Amino acid sequence: MALKGINAYRKGNLKQDIASADPHKLTLMLLQGALDRIAYAKGATERKELVAKADYISKASAIIMHLRDTLDIEIGGEVAENMFALYNYMLERLGGAHVKNDVNILDEVTSLLTPIRDAWIQIPQEAKQEAFEAQRQKRQVV
Repeated sequence: MALKGINAYRKGNLKQDIASADPHKLTLMLLQGALDRIAYAKGATERKELVAKADYISKASAIIMHLRDTLDIEIGGEVAENMFALYNYMLERLGGAHVKNDVNILDEVTSLLTPIRDAWIQIPQEAKQEAFEAQRQKRQVV
């Protein structure tokens, strides 16, 4: 019973965090969420909990697809194109990890995604604000 209360509290806090987050924080939350789901999938794979493993890999894949599909290739140019290809590769590898029940593949995807998350954390506040303003102005023009 207490676990249900804790989970409800976490969901409420997550909704509150999302509602008040800027685009930078939302992306960071997505990156961390994908990493968490991959870690959970690894644990489920090791415990041979195949249904849970499939669920976690599916959730991690959905997050990575969202990150990939929200890239702005027009603004991001070659960097965005490379990120798109990297996200595609991660998705292929997650599919392989699912089919093969291979934790080494999950570790590989983690090793690819972690530096992205870490770099995202290091973005200076001024750059975050500048990007947010540029995106806001772009929406006003359209």
